[in-house]
Amino acid sequence: MSTSYSRRGLLLGGAAGVAGVGLAACSASTTGPSANATAPAVPSREVDFAIVGAGFAGLTAARELVAQGHSVVVLEARDRVGGRVLNHDLGGGHITEVGGEYIGPTMDRLSALAKAVGVDTFKTYNAGSNVLILKGKRTLYPATGLPTDPSVAGDLLKLIGTIDALAKDVPVDTPWTAKRADEFDSQTLETFLLTQVSNSGARTLVDVAIKSIWGAEARDLSLLFALWYVAVAGNETTPGSFARLVTTEGGSQDSRFVGGSQLIPIKMAKALGERVVLSSPVRRIVQNGKSVTVTSDKLTVKAGRVIVAVPPAVSAFIDYSPLLPARRAQLLQRAPQGSIVKAEAVYDKPFWRDAKLSGQAVADNGMARSTFDNSPPGGSPGVLFGFVGGKEARAWNDVAPSARRDGVLKEFAAYFGADALKPTDFIEKNFSDEEWTRGCPVAYLPPGVLSDYGTAIREPVGRIHWAGTETATYWNGYMDGAVRSGERVAKEVIRAG
Repeated sequence: MSTSYSRRGLLLGGAAGVAGVGLAACSASTTGPSANATAPAVPSREVDFAIVGAGFAGLTAARELVAQGHSVVVLEARDRVGGRVLNHDLGGGHITEVGGEYIGPTMDRLSALAKAVGVDTFKTYNAGSNVLILKGKRTLYPATGLPTDPSVAGDLLKLIGTIDALAKDVPVDTPWTAKRADEFDSQTLETFLLTQVSNSGARTLVDVAIKSIWGAEARDLSLLFALWYVAVAGNETTPGSFARLVTTEGGSQDSRFVGGSQLIPIKMAKALGERVVLSSPVRRIVQNGKSVTVTSDKLTVKAGRVIVAVPPAVSAFIDYSPLLPARRAQLLQRAPQGSIVKAEAVYDKPFWRDAKLSGQAVADNGMARSTFDNSPPGGSPGVLFGFVGGKEARAWNDVAPSARRDGVLKEFAAYFGADALKPTDFIEKNFSDEEWTRGCPVAYLPPGVLSDYGTAIREPVGRIHWAGTETATYWNGYMDGAVRSGERVAKEVIRAG
């Protein structure tokens, strides 16, 4: 087993990104219940292509199509662009991200887009020691290394090697055709892990990573889906790796964007100008064989084709005529959004750095079980955020806001010291409460879905084409995957004519 993972430094204190929440890629949504039949008529517009959603996918598709000389309209339900990517103003010219924020090696299309619109990157703070709390015991280990307990580190490296080896046999574009697809899609990731990991410390670290990567529990995920997700955590020349998903330096949490990740879609939308229509949820899509009519609250659009670039669970709320084929409709019923909360505390300075701590922690108990230093490039103010994922995020709203705040701050104090109890501000973002997202960071697939419904993920339905990070064949769930899907679907609709 190679020890190269140790040298790169696994992100096991603050495991895994928000799509880059790396989403991950969370993508804008623009749908909803049917509009009131007595509502006044709305203006109309005729274009080559209509686009539903002004997240990374929809805006990328629009940008590509306009560059090829086509007319487009982008219809966005929110009063902003970016979807699951959102900056929060801290004042004084500083921001923190409350949605997806990270970029790392092999996220080539996101990198190219950022450069094209003039948004720079800076390295995620990753110096000093990470904090690990297991069974009430607090220990430190290098931010660029592994936990000092050799049994924990050994089991982790063994598991990573096993997962990566299995993932290599899963095709990135058609995972349901893998040789062992039926076997892998007939069990959960939890069932698999029970046979692979006996060390409780190693299992804790893996579980925290799962909560952060998917906003779900191991019991929720198909093993085939999890292996596919690993397989696509790379690019056309670099195989995917579980290590890349959970690593800071050299991994999916390697760097951040100066000015915040939402600055990219903001600049894209500005360049597109009046082609982007905000606060305009799409209610209905009607095909007649020769064109498609998209009805939103502000505009009715007649187009040659429509690109739906929103999360699967949200696109299900559009009224389609004719009805979607059964396979596509049932795919949407079986692709729930994850549950993840970002809880952030703001301080005058990143005090943990003075103690030679990275701001990354992982624990086997509590709400915020993994953390990051989310301070601006200059290091002031200091910002800590914790991922609350899976079942803890599902129960988030069962706890009073004051108790949530106090609970998270106590956990931060256990990780980094008593100064954590005295923030100047506390911010929380739960995309599950958002009408136009329904969850974060990504839609995940339970057992059986890829095998029976996978072919419908990207397959057009007449003049309706699908985009969004959930359709990506590389960096699915991350901003890079959303960009790739926008580039792919733009070419697709041009070819279709």
